[in-house]
Amino acid sequence: MSRLIVDSPATTRPSLSAGIELLKPITWFAPMWAFGCGAISARSSAPPHHDTVWIVLAGVVLAGPLLCGASQAVNDWFDRHVDAINEPNRPIPSGRMPGRSALYVAIVWTALSLVVAGLFGPWVGLASCLGCLLAWAYSAPPLRLKRNGWWGNAAVAFAYEGLAWFTGAAVVASGLPDARIIVIACLYSIGAHGIMTLNDFKAIEGDVALGVRTLPVQYGVKAAALIACGVMAVPQIMAAGLLFAWSAPISSLIVTASIAVQLGLMRHFVNDPRSRAPWYNATGTSLYVAGMMVTAFALSGIIGS
Repeated sequence: MSRLIVDSPATTRPSLSAGIELLKPITWFAPMWAFGCGAISARSSAPPHHDTVWIVLAGVVLAGPLLCGASQAVNDWFDRHVDAINEPNRPIPSGRMPGRSALYVAIVWTALSLVVAGLFGPWVGLASCLGCLLAWAYSAPPLRLKRNGWWGNAAVAFAYEGLAWFTGAAVVASGLPDARIIVIACLYSIGAHGIMTLNDFKAIEGDVALGVRTLPVQYGVKAAALIACGVMAVPQIMAAGLLFAWSAPISSLIVTASIAVQLGLMRHFVNDPRSRAPWYNATGTSLYVAGMMVTAFALSGIIGS
């Protein structure tokens, strides 16, 4: 019955509210924050008389409502049969996005994102193309990377953190960002893989039934929690070490202090990962993203000196 609902011909037009819900505004924060970090890290590389404020605001729209929104529409379309069982009130299974309207939104929104990205120059366009490819590969067959916790979480982390940071820096620098920015962006995107794993503790039984091999499914709850913590901590430690090596000791100390607090929170998290994952997302992950911003400001000073 649910399949008939999600694949039935459109009898009504999709509503604006359903379209906005399809794009999931709540998910836009992560890439917009990473984009902002990238923009700040490259601000000392901005060309003279560069109208940075308006360009950055346009870039934030590209990172969040456009690129991230497109990825969410793609994911909802290819998850429509699963959502008909688990989340029947989502726009597609509920019938508020009838027929193939959600697929058309995903295609048009992806195309619009790439057109806007191209206006920022080749490096932003290239990064956005890669991000869109990852979004479709994550959700769509035959790859459907989300079926494996290693590949799926890596795709999301790289797109939402690393590529968004690179894009923000490329927008401000009007070209290829400094190599140190790229290194830091890669480190924080690796760490974000662990953050993505935090979301996999809430539906382990359903993932087992559907054949989705998240890290908790592959290794068990405790081992997956330890892996997630290690993946989050090590790149931050490396980033703090690089800041110290690049003559930013105060920023390095701040990031190190943040890591120390996170390690204490991690000890509490791994004792009961299933119930404490949302709590760690609100506490440890907040410290993680705060450390990103501290590192971004430090990079700006390092590159400008």
